[in-house]
Amino acid sequence: MTAQSNEEFGDITGTKDKDYNIIWFTEACLDNALRLETYISDAEQAGDQELADFFKKAQAESKKGATEGKKLLASRLGR
Repeated sequence: MTAQSNEEFGDITGTKDKDYNIIWFTEACLDNALRLETYISDAEQAGDQELADFFKKAQAESKKGATEGKKLLASRLGR
């Protein structure tokens, strides 16, 4: 790894960039789905169903991304 490169081949962390990227993406999707639960609740409490529905759609997409990320990660790690 050079000072000019931020690419990591697993020598330092034990996790290659491409695997780490899948892990990061999956975690971000899961975190987003959880955060959106709060936003949905806030919108519903405020009586704004349009906003709640918007956040529900976004949450569904985050859940989908997390599911796909977990499947891809499992297949690449040999599970």
